[in-house]
Amino acid sequence: MYQKILVALDMSEMAEIVFNHGLSLAKQEDNTLLFLLHVLSGEEENSPLPIPSDLSELYPAVGNDLTLETWREQWTAFEKSGIEMLESHNKIAKDAGIKTEFQQINGVPGSSICKTAHEWQADVIVIGHRGRSGLQEFLLGSVSNYVLHHAACSVLIVQPSR
Repeated sequence: MYQKILVALDMSEMAEIVFNHGLSLAKQEDNTLLFLLHVLSGEEENSPLPIPSDLSELYPAVGNDLTLETWREQWTAFEKSGIEMLESHNKIAKDAGIKTEFQQINGVPGSSICKTAHEWQADVIVIGHRGRSGLQEFLLGSVSNYVLHHAACSVLIVQPSR
């Protein structure tokens, strides 16, 4: 059915469920290739926010304690945890006999996922949905909604457990 499966992961609790769906799809066919993708973005819930030009306005209680150097350290730790997450899932997939690749890139999640899937010629994108709706989705956006409407391939949206 699907020979090239792109699994879009973030570092939320939902990522484990999304990964397991992608792995399950990959196990259904022989010679399936799994591509694990994490897009580094300030939009991700646990990422360090983009550094503002005047830190004292954003963090008045902290003042000048939050410096560009501190932010860089936080961002480096965020990048490292993303790679560790991808490596962990990569090992699980390989141990299950699935050919797997992984990549971490910087960018806007929705468009980066669609672009990568197109360039890699994915048959399907497996992505999670956090359950945002209404005003929260309007203000924060929905990566899964963007991917659903802009991807050049099929999209499997994994819903959160209720």
